[in-house]
Amino acid sequence: MTTLILEIEPQAQRIDFDDHTFTIHLADGRQLTIPLDWYPRLQQATPTERQNWQLLGDGYAIEWPDLDEHIGINGLLAGKRSGESTRSFDRWLTQRRSTPIREP
Repeated sequence: MTTLILEIEPQAQRIDFDDHTFTIHLADGRQLTIPLDWYPRLQQATPTERQNWQLLGDGYAIEWPDLDEHIGINGLLAGKRSGESTRSFDRWLTQRRSTPIREP
C-alpha cells in the first residue's frame, strides 16, 4: 500500500464567505470550498464574527476567537466536518442566545 507524503504543508492565506459556503485560499493556489453546515458555529455566526479570524502558525489552521472555533487545513483536505458533539454545540448555542451579540 502506498502512503501519501506531503512535500509542502498546506497553508491558508485568505477566507471568503457567502451565504452557504466558505472558501479558503491556500498559499499554493488551491481553493477549498466548504459548506457552512459542516461547521455549525460558523453557520450561526454573524458576518462580523465570521470575518474575525486569524491564522495559526504559518496557516496550518484558522481560529475564530469570537466563536471558539478552530479548523485545521489538513482536516479540511481530508474532508472532515466539525467533530463537535450535539451536546457541546447546544450548550454553546444556549450561552450565545443569553449573551447579546454586538454588531458595528
